[in-house]
Amino acid sequence: MSDEHSGTNVVWFLTGAALGASIALLLAPQTGTETRRLVKRRAVEGRSALMRGGREAYEHGRELYERGKELADEASGVVERGKEAVSKVATRVRPPAKGSDEAAAETT
Repeated sequence: MSDEHSGTNVVWFLTGAALGASIALLLAPQTGTETRRLVKRRAVEGRSALMRGGREAYEHGRELYERGKELADEASGVVERGKEAVSKVATRVRPPAKGSDEAAAETT
């Protein structure tokens, strides 16, 4: 199971478990009052489990967002340093010729 989908998978698992438990309770040989009490308790438990799963998925998403932001900032810094390095090398390798701007303008 990948980290990206683990929160979603947990929510679906818990939803299926709650649904299965509810169906089992409805088919169980108990009085109506007992069954309603059990269904209510299971619904509360299921809601709590879904809330926990939602919080976990939210936190996981937040962590992924923060990590992505950090990587984007790092990449931006690397690009800037690369531009500066290319610029320095370009000026050392071939200094601009006098009148090169005018000559380029005349040929175009």
